[in-house]
Amino acid sequence: MKKIYHLGSCSTCQRILKELEPLDGIELQEIKSASITPEQLEEMKNLIGSYEALFSRRAMLFRQRGLHEQQLSEDDFKNLILEHYTFLKRPVTIFEDQIFIGNSKKVVEATKEALHS
Repeated sequence: MKKIYHLGSCSTCQRILKELEPLDGIELQEIKSASITPEQLEEMKNLIGSYEALFSRRAMLFRQRGLHEQQLSEDDFKNLILEHYTFLKRPVTIFEDQIFIGNSKKVVEATKEALHS
């Protein structure tokens, strides 16, 4: 499978998608208009090992809801990501049996290497 989960209104996601071009044969899923399914999230979790690794603590709702003051469980992370797209750390790229999460320079370079090698 070759897939990238991204947010269309996120300038960082758009910059990274441009950097990863060409994207031939890669399915793009815009997570605001096409919500992540429980099955998709489970697949991501199986590749990385936890829901917490997929969770964005930078989401505005994280602080607004006071979640930063709570001890969250794996089930909490899972349910929050499924409840609102902003809780998914993005972009998430799945390439065969590899997963790349987030927008750090190191992750983007590793993603580019995997997609174009």
